[in-house]
Amino acid sequence: MTVRIYHNPRCSKSRQTFKLIQDAGIEPEIVEYLNSPPTTRELEQILKKLGIEPRELMRKGEAIYKELGLAKRELSRKEAIQLLHEHPKLIERPIVVRGDRAVLGRPPENVLELL
Repeated sequence: MTVRIYHNPRCSKSRQTFKLIQDAGIEPEIVEYLNSPPTTRELEQILKKLGIEPRELMRKGEAIYKELGLAKRELSRKEAIQLLHEHPKLIERPIVVRGDRAVLGRPPENVLELL
């Protein structure tokens, strides 16, 4: 079964998670999501597998979060997912998907549940 990591190579947690996957003998499919953002449909599927809402996937410390005033804005699920797609810097990282399950690699050891 394929393991996919939504990865930012500049992020230490993402690199640590990637290494844990490789140390388990798995070469994951890498999606550098800042260069190739997931579609809104993919984000829906990821959120379902994570069992969380779109706001829970948002990086609240990002400048774009503040610029867009997201802390004070009411968003529908569809609007929030669209924002994640349009501004991939908002997406918490890394996300690891295997089959019908996914985890956030914060902390990186979370990925061990999938391996």
